[in-house]
Amino acid sequence: MSIKIGNTELESGLFLAPMAGFTDYSFRKICRERGAEYTVSEMVSAKALCYEQVTRKTDESALKTAPLAAVRAEEYPMAIQLFGSEPEFVAKAAKMIEERSYKGCTSPVSPVAIDINMGCPMHKIVSNGEGSALMKDPSLAARIVDATVNVLKNTPVTVKIRAGWDASSKNAAEMARMLESAGASIICVHARTREEMYNPGIDMDIIASVKSSVNIAVVGNGDICCADDALEMISKTGCDGVMIGRGALGNPWIFDEICARISGREYMPPTFEERMDTCLEHVRTMREDKGEHVSAAEIKKHAALYIKGVRSAASTRDRIMKTRSTSEIEDIIQELKDIHLKEEEHA
Repeated sequence: MSIKIGNTELESGLFLAPMAGFTDYSFRKICRERGAEYTVSEMVSAKALCYEQVTRKTDESALKTAPLAAVRAEEYPMAIQLFGSEPEFVAKAAKMIEERSYKGCTSPVSPVAIDINMGCPMHKIVSNGEGSALMKDPSLAARIVDATVNVLKNTPVTVKIRAGWDASSKNAAEMARMLESAGASIICVHARTREEMYNPGIDMDIIASVKSSVNIAVVGNGDICCADDALEMISKTGCDGVMIGRGALGNPWIFDEICARISGREYMPPTFEERMDTCLEHVRTMREDKGEHVSAAEIKKHAALYIKGVRSAASTRDRIMKTRSTSEIEDIIQELKDIHLKEEEHA
């Protein structure tokens, strides 16, 4: 199983899903080092990026949207995900990102692809006609893709969609055909409707129907928490790759687990020490990237997920949530690690 995006080939087709508030540089790096072949940025507002170009602010460090579109050379292959409902804004933002011509750009390289979000179910997004609201207007969705494809020189356009808006309008296959005709290179299908949000259970038949409806690569997404889930999706839908989102939170090793099953090699789960060391690495990487103030707040949710399932996880999570610095979080994780090592010595 492999997928080609432009000149980039993914041997196993393992994607890290874009997740607002989670898939920043530090988490993408952690996942890449543990088997993710392809990552996607957090959602970037096309309109916000365009409006930042006319701001009177002279201090570029004060810009909010530009940093989300940053691409580091070591992250290849990586895509930037845009959201918006107006073709001209999405196309303009995509072109600026490809050319690295926007205010506040720190990218030494352009992304491998521009991904357009047509699947986000959050109210503040769909209330503006963006994200999964576009599932209700396939013609507009196609115009957005067409406009974006036509302004880019060498960058493919991919799209993430949902099964549909609600149970009575599961139109993913129809939508995919229109997006393919508009020039999309890959379609990723989250196999839930917007109405279902992130409720347990997905409709794999939807992914299969999209796969049989288009000639471009199709990536399946939804409820993949282990290698068995990924292989079941591939087997039942015929999808060309899988995209893992929440299943990777606190468990970035899921990519190596899936890759091992696909390639037929033995998978060795991380030890408790490796889990804690990865958590500590995550804290330090985020701190180096975002600084102490932002990291002290944002790393808590990740740290709480790394300790999920360990003894006294609830009380430890409470301690983490009450911390005021990254060093406090490091101390708590190191304490957990030391206690475990002592228990092993006396076992």
